[in-house]
Amino acid sequence: MVPFSFGGQDFIPSSEGALFWPARGALLVADLHLEKASWFARLGQMLPPYDSIATLTALEREVERTGASAVYCLGDSFHDKFGCDRLPEQARAILTGLTGRLHWLWIVGNHDAGFIDHCGGEIIDETVLDGIVLRHEAEREELRPEMSGHYHPKLRLNLRGRRVARRCFVASQSKLILPAFGSLTGGLDAHHPEIMGKVGPGASALVPVSDRLLRFPIAA
Repeated sequence: MVPFSFGGQDFIPSSEGALFWPARGALLVADLHLEKASWFARLGQMLPPYDSIATLTALEREVERTGASAVYCLGDSFHDKFGCDRLPEQARAILTGLTGRLHWLWIVGNHDAGFIDHCGGEIIDETVLDGIVLRHEAEREELRPEMSGHYHPKLRLNLRGRRVARRCFVASQSKLILPAFGSLTGGLDAHHPEIMGKVGPGASALVPVSDRLLRFPIAA
């Protein structure tokens, strides 16, 4: 994958929606929404109960591929604050295996506010690393370089008469919004006013493909 610079640091994005930070040996992901299917099942809407296993298997694969020694999760890691308690045995084994051997940071989001540690790792509201703010939802008035999630950005294009949607990173000079990494997550169009209102003018959608990083200027 092709690296890019943000906040004076180099990062390598993946088509899966993860971001590797070589200087820190850290993998950043947002919006895993683990146990979303079981949350809906409790409300009577039955979905295949494999979302957590699929998401965590993909995350484990990204850790192995990058050789990351740390994982920073930018909020909404669980679909609700009790999601960790509902993890099936296989998913729990994958997650606790990862949190047990890596430096693991859970940043709290709006879905998992009140999350209590039962799966390992450290839980915090937000943090600043090497001058870059890591939080769940972007704050427009934040002047420091800031990484966040929350919006699940996707780039939608018409290609040869076909409507194509790809998860994307949305970047401006001081903002970087990560796509949702979870397997059972929708997406908000990268051009949406909610996103554009946070990143400001001059933003681009970044789409990693093979050995290239495609950039698409976006505007409200």
